[in-house]
Amino acid sequence: MRRRTERSEKETCRGVNVMGSALEEIRAYMAGEEDGEDFSGLGDGELPIWLQILASAEEYIVNYERIGSIGELEQLNPVLAYVERSLDILHSLHLSFWMKELLEEVLAWSETAKGGTRLDRIGWQRQGINVFVHNEGSADLYLAKSQGGMGDRERLTALLIRTHGLLGQYLRGEVPFAANLPLRGPVDEGLLTETELARLLMALNRCVIGAVSEELWQSVEPDLEHCVLHISLGTVPKDDGLTARLRRLRADSIRRGEDFDSELETMEERLKAAGAQGGLQEAFARLEDKTLWYVEAALSEFSLEEFVKVMLLALQGAEEGQGARHISFERLMHGLYYDYKGVKKINLYKKRIIEKYLRELDWASALQGGSHIGSPHLRHRTTREKSNNDTCFFSFLFSPAAEKLIDFCVEAEKSPLYERAVLMLMDLFDLRRDAYDRFHNEDDYLETMNGSADDKKILLPFIVGSRVLDIGPGGGVMLDLIEQELPDKEVIGVDISENVIEALERRKRLEGRTWWVLKGDALHLSDTIPSGSIDTVIFSSILHELYSYIPFNGRKFNLDTVRAALRSAFELIPAGGRILIRDGIMTEPREQMRRLIFTDPEDLRWLERYADDFAGRKIAYEQLGPSEVRMPVNDAMEFLYTYTWGEEAYVHEVQEQFGYMTLPEYEACIGELFGEQVKILFSRSFLQPGYTLALQGKVRVMDDAGKEIPLPHSTCIIVIEKTGSV
Repeated sequence: MRRRTERSEKETCRGVNVMGSALEEIRAYMAGEEDGEDFSGLGDGELPIWLQILASAEEYIVNYERIGSIGELEQLNPVLAYVERSLDILHSLHLSFWMKELLEEVLAWSETAKGGTRLDRIGWQRQGINVFVHNEGSADLYLAKSQGGMGDRERLTALLIRTHGLLGQYLRGEVPFAANLPLRGPVDEGLLTETELARLLMALNRCVIGAVSEELWQSVEPDLEHCVLHISLGTVPKDDGLTARLRRLRADSIRRGEDFDSELETMEERLKAAGAQGGLQEAFARLEDKTLWYVEAALSEFSLEEFVKVMLLALQGAEEGQGARHISFERLMHGLYYDYKGVKKINLYKKRIIEKYLRELDWASALQGGSHIGSPHLRHRTTREKSNNDTCFFSFLFSPAAEKLIDFCVEAEKSPLYERAVLMLMDLFDLRRDAYDRFHNEDDYLETMNGSADDKKILLPFIVGSRVLDIGPGGGVMLDLIEQELPDKEVIGVDISENVIEALERRKRLEGRTWWVLKGDALHLSDTIPSGSIDTVIFSSILHELYSYIPFNGRKFNLDTVRAALRSAFELIPAGGRILIRDGIMTEPREQMRRLIFTDPEDLRWLERYADDFAGRKIAYEQLGPSEVRMPVNDAMEFLYTYTWGEEAYVHEVQEQFGYMTLPEYEACIGELFGEQVKILFSRSFLQPGYTLALQGKVRVMDDAGKEIPLPHSTCIIVIEKTGSV
């Protein structure tokens, strides 16, 4: 640093700690907190100003992207911990004394706009300090708290605080590259050489990015070196256009399988059709000078179409009044997450409602920032704080009634009230009335489904023809099996669940699968797929879900739903085509009785709870002792099917009836439906071994005479072939 020798020692140390003390100060403070020491009475001189500010934070401003639990934030000061990590990395770097001293001061102050008491923050805002854009606010705090005049060092320190993190934000698409060009100023002024600037910026970013994640630093280091070279030379990367920026903003979604390029082409066409003749370039012209905050944490779970619509609405809102340079999605991020069993989860209730809102918002309205006129319980909004017009906040506002109902759904997740709560939410927002979106445990459910490959292989020998349709593919295990074992087949999955389709589409792209998926209704398949175009239709453990969840003529648990699904599949297949059924069955004779003895008498409460909660039919049982009951065989089996899944899945499994016909009744039903138009090529029942294993050590099953016996058959396979007869 060319002019550093011209400054007095007083200027060098003004408002900061001497070399090495910042890390020591913060560690001493954090150790004192752990030991229960009271720092509240310390005077201004006993803690450095930056540490006073960070330590006095009454609310923590944290990006949810990299935290595992929101509740953990109540136990620690994450900003203070982050600053300590960044200073620790600096301490390990091989740098000259003046660079370390300078960067120590920069790192100590860089997060201060996230600190302070509520009164402090109100006061800072009144002074014109932007506490919502922490790099700018922290730089202004540093300047306000520095004593004496402004020397070269203070100006350089403030510049590095003001621009710290912007290179990382550029790599994430949150800022244009031009936001970093002021960093070239010290070179133009002769304060630094190009080499010194490059070394400072690499070291600073090593600290601020590495303190987030060492893995993250390793992944971005090459790109960051490229950016630093451009800054030191005063040039702009050639790939700094709109498409590149949008791609960076969607990097996490692309890693998870988003087909960015083809979907962006679709957005281009829709924007032109809606009146933006210049397409994306015209629609996003206002993005060029905007800085975005918390985009990935708030929007990466939404589709590209939904993301584009949100960005258009936010940009329109940012232009209102005096205009804003900064668009923050922090409030949207906060509203979208909650802790489930101590782990951060996205609030899928809100996400599904927002998705519907955006799906129904036409492109012309999105371009103009208009609202969805048919959604009285949800609207988008862009707000500003009175003290700062330079920053706007985009979020979705739910009506008080909707917020209360969503909170109720969260609380009811492990309660029999859950289904009723979700149906009330669906009614309020006119969402579809099925329960395939299992909300908080959908990922676990799909993983469980993917673990059932061995059970489903039994269907493969019965597949005929070249085109195979899997109804309700879940995690895609059947699609994978057919692709792997029968590579000459064209495999299609149909599901009504949005998140199942999204998950399968992402996995298809990531894994290079050849199967494809469509959204469709199992009761009206010909609305999605041409009649006669499918050779084999597979219902693998899905008919009982249709029976349990889908109201037919106003009633669930209705065999007419199963009949409708079979008729729908029948329309798709030509003569010689097949329908394969793998599903639950009831036991014959129905009047048999079973006695259950629970190893843990407390588990009898499971049965009591199940009998109260199950809506498929009345579950009968007679208590014979503290841990023993006597009940009809099919009631016993229906209970045991749910009991094996455990507490985590109870709230969903209690809604399903796995066995709804005996095997002969199934065959008779097929005969009544299709007569001589079909023949049943294969029909047998069996017990899935998983049930026996899951119940071992938990419950003993005996006949009415008290003899322990095996479980009856649980599942059937039926192969139906279309004959072509009328």
